[in-house]
Amino acid sequence: LELWKQDNNKRPLLVRGARQVGKSYTVTEFGRNVFDEMVIINFEQHPEYKECFSTLDPKEIIENISLLSKKDILPGKTLIFLDEIQECPKAITALRYFYEQMPELHVIGAGSLLEFALSSEEFKMPVGRIQYLYMKPVSFGEFLDALGENKARQLIRDYKINTVINKAVHEHLIALVKKYTLLGGMPAVLAEYISSGNVNKCQKIQIIIAQTYRDDFGKYAKKVKHKYLEKVFYAVPKLVGNKFKYSNVDNQTQSRDLKEAFNLLKQAGVVYSVRKTSGEGLPLEANVKDRFFKATFLDVGLMRNICGMNIETMFAEDIMTVNAGAVAEQFVGQELLAYQDSFQKGSLYYWAREARNSNAEIDYLIVCGSLVIPIEIKSGKTGTLRSVHLYLEKYKPPMGVRISSLPFSQSLPIISIPLYAIERLPQIVEQF
Repeated sequence: LELWKQDNNKRPLLVRGARQVGKSYTVTEFGRNVFDEMVIINFEQHPEYKECFSTLDPKEIIENISLLSKKDILPGKTLIFLDEIQECPKAITALRYFYEQMPELHVIGAGSLLEFALSSEEFKMPVGRIQYLYMKPVSFGEFLDALGENKARQLIRDYKINTVINKAVHEHLIALVKKYTLLGGMPAVLAEYISSGNVNKCQKIQIIIAQTYRDDFGKYAKKVKHKYLEKVFYAVPKLVGNKFKYSNVDNQTQSRDLKEAFNLLKQAGVVYSVRKTSGEGLPLEANVKDRFFKATFLDVGLMRNICGMNIETMFAEDIMTVNAGAVAEQFVGQELLAYQDSFQKGSLYYWAREARNSNAEIDYLIVCGSLVIPIEIKSGKTGTLRSVHLYLEKYKPPMGVRISSLPFSQSLPIISIPLYAIERLPQIVEQF
């Protein structure tokens, strides 16, 4: 947000992300700390402001907002925050005219399920005239900050190849990863845990969040789509790590209906597709095979809750084996998304070879500089890394990465990185 404010060629900003990831709170705190004045318009709470956008003239809009809010609006000093902007499609349309006619004014809109709300409108997003900022749940690194684990966070940030991490410290960090997979990164859940330490209360909040999504589907989606959205929403957490087939969601429903629902949830940041790519080079997008993909969910804590995973089991077992490894794969995918450029929608890719008696699959492919690096998520006891070796032999990248609950180690061409250090993965690769 601060980078956006300092940009001399800034556009009105539309903060996008799933419900309850902290969009409104973050923008409000930003406005209070950085601007002299802020005007907050929540279109759900104050629908009367919709009439201000009956015109698309920015000066007239600002005059009317100033009058209703009883606040002076001064370019460069005032932030206008249009919250729940999906309730007023004309306000989104107006953003392009703010850019063209009042570029010095700071305007931020935020909304959830925008695609749902606008799909029935004869509406086109003002492409090229606004900038997007994508918010996701709290990352593991931010989770450490929230819990006051500042020294642990700094240790991870400062890691170098020759750094030795004490066994007790390593085990402490892995325990924190387990706690994160239990709680997830939804701010309301973490706030409850920090306040009370009561995991059962946190679980109840996770249930409420899931119910809020279901209620939103009914509010914004056409009735005929509502049931499909709900089916996909509750199915994806149980299908993480597997090749996604619509028949596994509901074999009694036509694939095209479930596909439309999946795409809507994907656009809204509730689910993500991990798309199959050939791995032949950059950009990864150029070699995507859209028919084949896996899926990850918004948040590992919500995933665990929806799947009904037992809390005691989560803490007793190796995280790498919980739910046949799906929890670890969700966690890694969520972390890889969390540290991507927030001004672009995140992307995830995987590689697979299907041949008679010689199938192979790489969980994720990532780009580090000009390199495509294969990532396998493997337990220390069972991971043979055969797929990584096949990929290395075929495409000749300088290294592969194993992510596990084991400590850092290197046995080139494969380096082993613990679950808690995904934030540092690009820098670690650069050190070789």
